[in-house]
Amino acid sequence: MTDTKTVTLVHDIEGKPLGDTNLFKGIKVGEMDLKHRAVLAPLTRLRSKKDHIPNIEMASKYYDQRSKREGTFLISEAAIISPQAGGIDDAPGIWNDEQVEAWKPIIKKIHDNKSFIFIQFWALGRRAFPGILKRDGFKYVSASDDVYIDNTAQEIAIYANNRQHGLTIPEIKSFVQDFVNAAKKSIEAGADGVEIHSAFGFLLNQFLDPVSNKRTDEYGGSIENRCRFTLEVVDACIEAIGADRVGIRLSPWARYMNMSGSSDPTLLATYCYLIGELEKRARIGKRLAYVHLISNRTTDPYLTEGTGMDLSVNNNFARSIWKGNLILSGNFALHPEIVRDLVKDEKALIAYGRFWISNADLPYRLEKGLTLNKYDRDTFFGRDEKGYTDYPTYDQIKDLKSN
Repeated sequence: MTDTKTVTLVHDIEGKPLGDTNLFKGIKVGEMDLKHRAVLAPLTRLRSKKDHIPNIEMASKYYDQRSKREGTFLISEAAIISPQAGGIDDAPGIWNDEQVEAWKPIIKKIHDNKSFIFIQFWALGRRAFPGILKRDGFKYVSASDDVYIDNTAQEIAIYANNRQHGLTIPEIKSFVQDFVNAAKKSIEAGADGVEIHSAFGFLLNQFLDPVSNKRTDEYGGSIENRCRFTLEVVDACIEAIGADRVGIRLSPWARYMNMSGSSDPTLLATYCYLIGELEKRARIGKRLAYVHLISNRTTDPYLTEGTGMDLSVNNNFARSIWKGNLILSGNFALHPEIVRDLVKDEKALIAYGRFWISNADLPYRLEKGLTLNKYDRDTFFGRDEKGYTDYPTYDQIKDLKSN
């Protein structure tokens, strides 16, 4: 446990209790009966072992700490769906039996606390490291040939002798089956469901956005074509494990990894179409557990809270289309006044990320309006418990002060 005397608190933010709001009103999400609507956002932590095996000891403790309050909903760090979909070390995988066996005791800890978890899974595409993929015998892939994030990414790919390769249609179909396998493996591991990562510039997002998708076939060009891959993944996962066990994360306004955000006038229409297709499926009995939207307040997750916001746009359009559960995320821990307004929507939930890293008891602090521990960004990613399981709870800090 961290020496609590050294923990920095956010003293400049006045606590505003949210216990009297819908944030602490129960809600049914899929087959889960949640006791409150604060959701742990998916947070890459890079503590896994060789071959993308989750670190049972550390991850069990980490997720146990954050699920202590009964009826809490957690979304896991992103898990890789297949070796080809990776290209990053130390992230967990969810494609083989050994990984499933490692996830089982982690998920059991959460269920023992009478809480719930969806495993978020991803394919990195051009966000992968081409040298790592080359080392492991795989192509560096995206929606299109040689459309790089930036000049540095291009130089790295050329140096690694692994230039960016636009997926062929048979390769796209293979990736869809990788998502299906990962969905089935997630349920086998005991997860309550899965979240499809189609946000923040990773592979599915690379197909959605015309800045990275320069294709001229049935997966490029028009809005319908650019949405095709994501919707095929959605449909295949619904078929594999049921719609009520599937969620999806989208980031309409993100500019991270040189995505378009609001600079492209077609992006709003793209997401209206995509969410409309999800609602069409819902109306024939295939409603997803939720749609998870990253707000215009977070266009780049690497920026400090309050910077990089795009206040010229918002996600209000989504509610006029999607009638199911809507998870909203985007720097809300320090803005309880915004949360108070958002949760007036009877089907809204709020995802919290960075401050749930440093405050394992975050729901308690939000409910009571208590001061938050500041997080240490330098320890977000790493191989040990520092910045992972060593932040004190509010009661531990209070006990220290009373001694």
